[in-house]
Amino acid sequence: MDLKRILALYDQDRRRISLFDMQREETPHLVRHLSPSGDGLIIYSNLSSTNVEKVIQEQIAHFDSTGCDFSWVVFDHDTPANLKDRLLAHGFLTEEPDAILILDIEDLSQDLVKPINFDVQRISDPENIDDVLSIRQQIWQSDYSSMARSLAKRLVDDPESLGLYVAYVDGKPVSTAQISFFKKCHFAGLVHSATLPGFRGRGLYTALIAARVQEAKRRGIRFVDVDASPMSQPILEKLGFQWLTESYSCEWQVEQVSTG
Repeated sequence: MDLKRILALYDQDRRRISLFDMQREETPHLVRHLSPSGDGLIIYSNLSSTNVEKVIQEQIAHFDSTGCDFSWVVFDHDTPANLKDRLLAHGFLTEEPDAILILDIEDLSQDLVKPINFDVQRISDPENIDDVLSIRQQIWQSDYSSMARSLAKRLVDDPESLGLYVAYVDGKPVSTAQISFFKKCHFAGLVHSATLPGFRGRGLYTALIAARVQEAKRRGIRFVDVDASPMSQPILEKLGFQWLTESYSCEWQVEQVSTG
């Protein structure tokens, strides 16, 4: 696998991608996406040592003026090489990096092409979203009402952009995962995997990977990518995924910075 060429395609997708229900704004130096609430996300930038400080200050000023937080996702190969450190010096917060793993759909392992021996269902009816939310709520005890509204809207307004899956055991929803598709892009994104603790280690995670990869193959997608956790990375690598880069989500929190 020519990882240098694939990284260039990945960056090309980062620049052209449009995210559901978010306003896309492109400048000469970066692409940002704005949610209906005003929060922002920067997933592509191409800066130099001569303009990086000016562009950072412009983004901070923009979101401070709206009172909204934003995230700036920095990849290991982004320029300048010290972009993350510059953001941290301005007051951004970040945690441990995510490993970005990719899979070439044209070179799938047997585990991903064989029939799935679990009750895995693709959710297309908004009425069934509760099965997705019940899994997440049992794991994290959080309020997922906004996620429910977003998923329901997406299934109605742009169903081709989303593959939403649930695995059942004895009729009970126990594992869930999504795949996001983007127009005119080489990659589809594997996101939001979750399995109830009592059902881990049974192969459900792999089954949901297979279901989504097989859908991507049917739709003519060449690559899938995933932000791998330390728990999932060894499983993904055994299935043929390869490390591509790392990313840091750098968070600007208006209230925290202004009161600090």
